[in-house]
Amino acid sequence: MKRKASISHDEAIIRRLRKEPDFAAEYLKAALEDEDEPRVLLIALCRLAQAQGIAKVAKAARIERESLYRALSVHGNPRLSTLAHIIHERRV
Repeated sequence: MKRKASISHDEAIIRRLRKEPDFAAEYLKAALEDEDEPRVLLIALCRLAQAQGIAKVAKAARIERESLYRALSVHGNPRLSTLAHIIHERRV
């Protein structure tokens, strides 16, 4: 019997974010509500950007793709203005 290839949890979330705009909105809302851990918002924004396409999000936010990757990485420390551009321009 042939097994179906499994996917990671991150990939499953990204696929769902891509397909379900209502889920994406609730996902971002939940991340914004977590005041105890600011990294939750970075993770959520990174997954949303991946779902929509990093290059497209970077272009719409008028920042370099590499800068977007760095800003949303685990060790990223983006400026508030960068986050505002990402959210505003893409309506993530």
